Amino acid sequence: MLGYFGPAGTFTHQALRTVTQEEALAFASVREALDAVRAGVIRGAVVPIENSVEGGVSATLDELIASSPLAIRGEIVIPVEFGLYARPGTRLEDVRQVLTHGHAAAQCREWLVTQLPAAAVTEAGSTAGAAAEVARPGSRYDAAVCARVAGQLYELDELAYQIEDNPGAVTRFVEVGPAGSVPERTGADKTTLVAFMRADHSGALLEILEQFAVRGVNLTRIESRPTKTTLGSYCFSIDAEGHVQDKRVGEALEGLHRVCPTVHFLGSYPRADGGRPSIAVGFSDEEFDAAAAWVDGLFGG
Repeated sequence: MLGYFGPAGTFTHQALRTVTQEEALAFASVREALDAVRAGVIRGAVVPIENSVEGGVSATLDELIASSPLAIRGEIVIPVEFGLYARPGTRLEDVRQVLTHGHAAAQCREWLVTQLPAAAVTEAGSTAGAAAEVARPGSRYDAAVCARVAGQLYELDELAYQIEDNPGAVTRFVEVGPAGSVPERTGADKTTLVAFMRADHSGALLEILEQFAVRGVNLTRIESRPTKTTLGSYCFSIDAEGHVQDKRVGEALEGLHRVCPTVHFLGSYPRADGGRPSIAVGFSDEEFDAAAAWVDGLFGG
């Protein structure tokens, strides 16, 4: 059974449904979901990791390497589309009290101010929780800003859709399982890892970045996170194009292992968009093999 960062009716729940239609367990936090994977309660969990508007999800980035590291087995990208949902019979002009999560309110602020200037917006623990509250017959709230899946789950009427201020925004989710076997490379893969600096000195980050640059590996995301030890001590969460079985990526990881005190490999897995990296001349597996064969030949092999 899989788990997910709940409750039901959230974008994470929507992402989970692209992976399985089977029954799944909802957890109140990312930590609880990932700890359940570590404990063997569930075989995997779907959690958010990155938003195109707000950046990385700190709770996920930190919890992936807390305790024993886990492994990312795949990614899902979901459009961030919000709607305004109300009890049947409610008209848009009747809405005076809106309930939603703080992030949703921030991402729909312009629409709410323009279309519902007289309405008060109250924050809830989640957009799905807001929909559940609005669905109660005696609720003092008239409408909820939430995902369509939540509106449908609680049988609310859709008064407006795609009310977000940033059309095209997406959230990226990852399916996480126990560390172990790595999915076979597809040619359209991504590798996620966390690298720790050996010491805070001039060029420390450059040492890490050089391991990728000199091998022609493109990075799609890099974020600094505090190590939670001393002030000024950071690690770097990184997504790189390619699979650990690709020679250029494997050698980059070897380089990181030499210059970093700790490297957490969090998995190589298929990209959600199917994008294949553009490999520059000199960085294909065949060219790495040819170079190694040439060196071996220098010793008369």
